[in-house]
Amino acid sequence: MNAYRLLHVEDEPDIREVVEMSLALDPAIVLKSCASGADALVAAAAWQPDVILMDVMMPVMDGAETLTHLRNDARTAKIPIVFMTARAQAREVEHFLSLGAAGVIPKPFDPMTLAAAVRAFLPAPQAALTQAG
Repeated sequence: MNAYRLLHVEDEPDIREVVEMSLALDPAIVLKSCASGADALVAAAAWQPDVILMDVMMPVMDGAETLTHLRNDARTAKIPIVFMTARAQAREVEHFLSLGAAGVIPKPFDPMTLAAAVRAFLPAPQAALTQAG
């Protein structure tokens, strides 16, 4: 079974805890959490997650600014970023996608289906290579 690295960025401790419990339901997801955009920049560069699940409204450095910094760093530029936000009207979702987000998961989210929602943004498993012979 392939394990996927997921970096979760959320300033609210209660939401981080619910996300952690929700994603623990999927044994293929390995989770690392950060409480700020600044922490996420460091963690993403060092840990190289397969996807970043990030809150939009955070103090100091919001999700959009964090996304910009991640896109401007060659080490993190190609990591898919999915926003989690209560601001999920069509116009707002279009704006987040135009910034380079891979998608948006609306808050409140269903803890029982969060892992499945996140999996939609994970890269497909690579097929085993065979030698012709």
